[in-house]
Amino acid sequence: MRLTAIEAAGFALCAAAAFFFVWIERRKPYNAGQRVFRPGFFTDLVWYNFFQNFVLGLAIAEGIRWLDRSTGASRLGLVTGWPVALQLAFFVVTHDFYIYGMHRWMHRSPVLWRIHEAHHSAVEVDWLSGVRSHALEILLNQTVEFAPIVLLGAAPEVAVWKGVISAVWGMFIHSNLDVRLGPLQRVFNGPEMHRWHHALAAEASGRNFATKLAIWDWIFGSAYLPDPRRRKASGYGLSDPGFPEGYFRQQIWAFRR
Repeated sequence: MRLTAIEAAGFALCAAAAFFFVWIERRKPYNAGQRVFRPGFFTDLVWYNFFQNFVLGLAIAEGIRWLDRSTGASRLGLVTGWPVALQLAFFVVTHDFYIYGMHRWMHRSPVLWRIHEAHHSAVEVDWLSGVRSHALEILLNQTVEFAPIVLLGAAPEVAVWKGVISAVWGMFIHSNLDVRLGPLQRVFNGPEMHRWHHALAAEASGRNFATKLAIWDWIFGSAYLPDPRRRKASGYGLSDPGFPEGYFRQQIWAFRR
């Protein structure tokens, strides 16, 4: 499979971002003493990041191609005439709004929680832990993410840059990084708020569902951001001690009786 120049640049940017976050987490950690090779690191890196993303990427791409062949939607070129930057901004914002709503629903629905709890199972949260998501959750959310880009006739590079933004921003909000966005946290999401979403603290339960744009949490009343000078988030993972280790066992766990 040959990569286009834009795809190669996208992969290079994601790899560079990964190395950057590994380095900066050592320099300015939120939770001091957290190791690079934390529990579950290689499960996340090998199975979730490489194996699952590759397999599901092929499946999602083929599914979208089938949809396009069946409907011919992309030939309508509904966004083709827009500037590429506007296309990218449109899909980033609309998908982010969808993810906010779906994420909140997953925490409310006992059925959807079963495929979302894998994402919360990491006991140490860092730049890589965000890739830990059940295959069904990825299949659903990334189909919704990329199908409109293709079916509405966006430029091919929009899908690549949208994927890069999602990957790098996912690293950022999960990073073990003590960074404060100040007033920008009212608009853009960062680790300052998202770390509380993964914390076991009772007062943070059911809060901070946003991914890229924190504005959704502030608008819909789900934001939680205590004074960082007085308290930091600590203790992550699931309250259920029975959640298993290992990629395949974690996938099967969602279908337990």
